[in-house]
Amino acid sequence: MTEHSANPSHNKTVIIVLGPTGVGKTGVSVLLAKALKTEIISADSMQVYQHMDIGTAKPSPDELREVPHHLIGVLSPARSFSAGMFKEMAVQIINDLHIKNKIPLIVGGTGLYIRSLTGGLFEGPSADWSLREKLKEEAETLGREHLHRRLGDIDPEAAAKINPNDSRRTIRALEVALKEGRTISGLQCASTKPEQYDFIKIGLFRERKELYGLIEERVDRMIKDGLLQETENLLKMGPDRTAMQALGYKEMGRYIQGEIKLEEAVRLIKKRTKMYAKRQLTWFKKEPGIKWVDITGMTASDKILDRMLTDVHSVGDLIINKGPSCNPDF
Repeated sequence: MTEHSANPSHNKTVIIVLGPTGVGKTGVSVLLAKALKTEIISADSMQVYQHMDIGTAKPSPDELREVPHHLIGVLSPARSFSAGMFKEMAVQIINDLHIKNKIPLIVGGTGLYIRSLTGGLFEGPSADWSLREKLKEEAETLGREHLHRRLGDIDPEAAAKINPNDSRRTIRALEVALKEGRTISGLQCASTKPEQYDFIKIGLFRERKELYGLIEERVDRMIKDGLLQETENLLKMGPDRTAMQALGYKEMGRYIQGEIKLEEAVRLIKKRTKMYAKRQLTWFKKEPGIKWVDITGMTASDKILDRMLTDVHSVGDLIINKGPSCNPDF
């Protein structure tokens, strides 16, 4: 698979703008989409849900009007969504845009969704929540090391790849083995192949201190904008456990249930969002072919776009190829 094509007329080109939460992907992507006269496909595992606007930092109504967006607010929070579902829907949208001679622009921070397109996908069987809870209780009672040793007896190949302290992955591997009667490492051999597009991958990066400061500001803004009320409304709908595990909703849910104070909920949201951003960057470091653009110190989306086009010449060439009237706003 070619990572990118220098030929602007190539009808297999797909641009991906990725990066950690809070880095500034949304605003610059809207400007880029307008310049390319194209549409945005969201690669965010939570923005796909309806009624979860504030906590998932969806694009604003104005941004959604300016540029067509796909896979945002299309699913009831009562339903589960997977990387496999994302890939199936995204491929259809990409192909439709290519038919219209548009260059699809994928924007998001859910690494597994992006990987499903660029590197293939192993999704595995659906979750067995009852078995998963039993394994969690076993880990709490007997320790994570015990659970990891148990996995080693069943699937030594998977155990060798999973840190003994990573109880989440250990539990998932055990869950698959016990439910399916086949090891997760064996099932992974049948993973799907990557899509044959010419990907241009652009990663937005900020120094950690600045990124964490922006995350704190965004969480404060979410609280002010009504995250509490949004969570209360969500709980009344009875969404599935996947939706309620989203950053912000889980902590506000605990506050609503009287388990913690509001100040503690806000503190936890900020802490866990920073941890999530760190995990995202760790994941993306393993994704080949990303052109990283350092936007430290930049807040205006037009300035960020200027830096992006300076650093990633292939995207600038694509914009030039669209003609002089494509960029009226900057």
